Amino acid sequence: MPIVDMPIKELEQYKGVNPKPSDFDEYWDTSIAEMKAVDPRVTMKKTEFQSPVAECYDMYFTGVKEARIHVKYLRPKNITEKIPAVLQFHGYRGNSGDWFEKLGYAASGMAVFAMDVRGQGGKSEDAGGVCGNTVHGHIIRGLDEENPKKLLYHDIFLDTAELAGIVMDMEDIDDSKVYAMGGSQGGALTLACASLEPRIAKIAPAEPFLCDYKRVWDMDLDLEAYGELREYFRLFDPRHEREEEIFIKLGYIDLQHLAPRIKADVMMFTGLLDKICPPSTQYAAYNKMHCRKKTRDISRLWE
Repeated sequence: MPIVDMPIKELEQYKGVNPKPSDFDEYWDTSIAEMKAVDPRVTMKKTEFQSPVAECYDMYFTGVKEARIHVKYLRPKNITEKIPAVLQFHGYRGNSGDWFEKLGYAASGMAVFAMDVRGQGGKSEDAGGVCGNTVHGHIIRGLDEENPKKLLYHDIFLDTAELAGIVMDMEDIDDSKVYAMGGSQGGALTLACASLEPRIAKIAPAEPFLCDYKRVWDMDLDLEAYGELREYFRLFDPRHEREEEIFIKLGYIDLQHLAPRIKADVMMFTGLLDKICPPSTQYAAYNKMHCRKKTRDISRLWE
């Protein structure tokens, strides 16, 4: 089989190259505490779209920096006991998708919560408030700020964990059976959610984005979803005098460094011919997990 990255035996041993900031754990521990201090002010309103198997709601909560975050919530009908829930996270620049795509989960007795990422293609707010480039790319949003908590993905990662906590506190939900899933950026946010909310029981990330930025750069694959890295250096550091500093700062939002916090059971799907999220970057996160885990090549699922 052709490869675009390392042979599988090397992938299984690869531990990543993007540097980890020295205060990484303090950064996220204090961020989680700040998130928990936010009053979520949850609201729900029934939508025009309804189904024989589920009640459908537009749900909003307040995230860090006072952004209002939108979630599609499907509640199965005829509930007689606490039920499991699945959190769904979408791909880069996308949105939470159509209601009908989620009805199968609701019909099987699971609540569904599909979050719109702030500032992308759905209804969630972008609180903004950073200097520097905001024209293209959420990876680099806030990179020119002195405080690394101004990185936009810092806020987005916390939104996933806050949503999980809100769901676990709902009276109809079995808090021991809350799961998360998504592909590409959604796979990354699935990892972030389970890293920052260790009560998540099971996760299914597919081809996760936002892992091992330096490896992407070294492979000259800062294209497609990672194209903003190339744009940033071209516009703001063309001689790469700040390259080490930049990759260290990106380390705060590198999921390979958050992965050791995951306690959930993991089934991760990767693509060994993936040129957008290279396999080695995904394995950098996978190989740092200490939980029960499995991985499958997504291109071979039907063999």
